[in-house]
Amino acid sequence: MKLCIAEKPSVARDIAKVLGADVPKQGYFEGNGYWVTWTFGHFCTLKEPHDYSPHLKSWALFNLPIIPEPFGIKLIENAGAQKQFKTIEKLVQDCEEVINCGDAGQEGELIQRWVLQKAKCKKPTKRLWISSLTEEAIKEGFANLKPAEDYQNLYLAGNARAIGDWLLGINATRLFTKKFGGNKTVLSIGRVQTPTLAMIVQRQKEIDAFDTEEYWELKTNYRDVLFTAAIDRLKTKEKAEKGLEYLKQNLFKIISFEIKEGKEKNPRLFDLTALQVEANKKYGYSAENTLKYIQSLYEKKHTTYPRVDTTYLSESLHPKIAGILQSMNFYLEFTAPLLAQPIPKSKTVFDDAKVTDHHAIIPTEIPPSSNLSREEKLIYDLIAKRFITVFYPECKISNTLVEGQVGTIPFKTSGRQILELGWRQVYVKDKKEEAEKKEKDEEQTIPEFKAGEKGPHKPIIHQGKTSPPKPYTEATLLRAMETAGKQVDDEELREMMKNNGIGRPSTRANIIETLFKRNYIERKKKNILATSTGVQLIDTIQDELLKSPELTGEWEFKLRKIERGEYDASQFKEELITMVTNLTRNVINEKAKVISIQEEIQTKEKKESTPRKTVAIIWEEEQCPKCKESKLMKGKTAIGCSNFKGCGFKVPFQIFGKKLTEKQIQDLIIKGKSSKLKGFTEHPESLLEGVLRLRDNFNIELKAD
Repeated sequence: MKLCIAEKPSVARDIAKVLGADVPKQGYFEGNGYWVTWTFGHFCTLKEPHDYSPHLKSWALFNLPIIPEPFGIKLIENAGAQKQFKTIEKLVQDCEEVINCGDAGQEGELIQRWVLQKAKCKKPTKRLWISSLTEEAIKEGFANLKPAEDYQNLYLAGNARAIGDWLLGINATRLFTKKFGGNKTVLSIGRVQTPTLAMIVQRQKEIDAFDTEEYWELKTNYRDVLFTAAIDRLKTKEKAEKGLEYLKQNLFKIISFEIKEGKEKNPRLFDLTALQVEANKKYGYSAENTLKYIQSLYEKKHTTYPRVDTTYLSESLHPKIAGILQSMNFYLEFTAPLLAQPIPKSKTVFDDAKVTDHHAIIPTEIPPSSNLSREEKLIYDLIAKRFITVFYPECKISNTLVEGQVGTIPFKTSGRQILELGWRQVYVKDKKEEAEKKEKDEEQTIPEFKAGEKGPHKPIIHQGKTSPPKPYTEATLLRAMETAGKQVDDEELREMMKNNGIGRPSTRANIIETLFKRNYIERKKKNILATSTGVQLIDTIQDELLKSPELTGEWEFKLRKIERGEYDASQFKEELITMVTNLTRNVINEKAKVISIQEEIQTKEKKESTPRKTVAIIWEEEQCPKCKESKLMKGKTAIGCSNFKGCGFKVPFQIFGKKLTEKQIQDLIIKGKSSKLKGFTEHPESLLEGVLRLRDNFNIELKAD
């Protein structure tokens, strides 16, 4: 008998049906020379520290770093999983050949390999590799089974990833928890989790440190077209008013008028990250929920495998495209024009060199039924329309640029018009898409001008304010993870940078959710903000290796090279062991600032309030500078003495109208003064900048040093 092992019972049923294994047994199907069984996803995991030695159950600094040699795996502690594993184990021993039918990706390969290792499989093994669960795809996959050895590098990369995450996660989490967590707070550190948090914290600090400034611009209206002065923004209203008077004394002159026709490229097909980004922008869906919806569509056979990182299709798929378009009954008005002529085979869509394990996410020839949830229908609609648009012509546009002059001051304006909708035709009835297009095309319609013409105009002053960087949303955070924190709008450049992104498309959603669960980040509407705990954790970590997106991106690049057989997995492991060993030594020798959970300081104004849990900071080796007996802790509005009633020392987070950073507060408490600061708005003597100092009575003063 041939034994097929799928990753889920539902997938096993689909495979069994195609193979004719239609007799249900306890934990498997049988028939036509096949046994078809299943796991429930992760059956095995790397052993925990105490599995190697009981004394490692204790979180102690002197036990670190923990480096097992060799690493071992174990069954997860779940009664259902252990019962099913016994079925798999017996079938493995009794079969003549094993067919690995796990999800066709790195994680799926690792799950199945660990199960087969645990079951002591010595039988010949083949691999089923398919991109959809339709009957046709399953039949085609079984007709083209591959030797398991063809996927050895994929397994080695997955195993190296798991070991790397274990080495860093176990050691760094215990290290930082014991050094900085006091007795109550677990500080979770992760290879991908921590640099992701660092990006959010960095953005938040940029926003907090941003000083909004007013500016003035000169504009003028000539022939009902608004022009803007092509000079630096003016810093004072007086300069703007002088400029306005100057403009009123001169005629407007056209210097140049140019119209250029161009094309707006078709959007690319979806990979998982792009789909999660679009679903978050359009519908506010979290990355985790989008993955859940697309996974369901895949298992219902309506879309292809979702956990992919390419936006291209295999060239061999081209002959099947017309059949898929033909089956898309809900989109006939858009597919009919395409089916009336041969489907183009563009390199921007079909390119074997750009396809890795799988091609981009597209619909299958099985259209959705009415039993889909509303969310699944919306996700399917995104995929279906994107699939259709890539075969439409490009959108033709015209860009108009006009340059003018008033006296010596140059002016310019621009306009944009759509000449032929092309692929945009698919989105004409999409209200959200149209709103975005309208916003993009909100440039004015410009009449024809002639160089040299002159005439009267109506100058005005526009007053504005500079804007801080925007907080991350889940969409922009996913993009930042994909490009290791770099701001990249160009799709082609972004495609090239994917090898150095942090995390994999299939794991990024889980990383973000983990940060929420750890209370390191929080949502405010669509924005993602770091909590006080998250900020303190990143401030505590001195080692850039732990929090640098670029360096983590380099690790990801090496993992991808392992997958391609271009890098040794054991070398990657040794590099991480060296890093963890050095990190342990450096952190143990650091001065400890503890992130802990304490009772909130009860100020005089809050005597009646009920004490509640809040995040506190304690400088473990620094006592309260006033009473020199108690520890310092953080309340809702200030850092102060934990014996507040007896001592009364505190430093508010906001002083004289300026919000202080943790570093500035720390300098004030430990050194007795801050660095030179700007941005004070509520000082009684109207001081705008200076140095904060602790006076002899421990009150705070601002001196214009």
